[in-house]
Amino acid sequence: MIENKTYKTHYKIEDPSIVKTDLLEPIEYAYKSKRSIDITIKQPEYTSVCPMTGLPDNGCITIKYQPGETIVELKSLKYYLLQFRNVGMFYEHVVNKILDDLVHVLKPLRMEVTGEFTPRGGVSSIATAVYEKE
Repeated sequence: MIENKTYKTHYKIEDPSIVKTDLLEPIEYAYKSKRSIDITIKQPEYTSVCPMTGLPDNGCITIKYQPGETIVELKSLKYYLLQFRNVGMFYEHVVNKILDDLVHVLKPLRMEVTGEFTPRGGVSSIATAVYEKE
């Protein structure tokens, strides 16, 4: 049996609770009564840290959605995602938290968040979470 080890870091690994949605700014989707639209946003420089080791996790976060009444202002999204920089979260939790937060603020018709994370130890990971309005 392998024993779990505690790794020491020289900085604080932040808890996911520090990530706040009040930075996200919804703006009116002016064509909501005319047509739906597919929006794809990529943040290719996403960073957070491994909650076990504190080592950096890097990747590309892709957000695809069909807006309801509102769309997200991109600068506010950038600042929202920057909050994850020193947060300790597993990949699967990251994409689910981003999805939950954006759905809460924007109330889209459909949204998909994918994290394509860079390899560590020869293993790469892609995680996708999906929301569809009922």
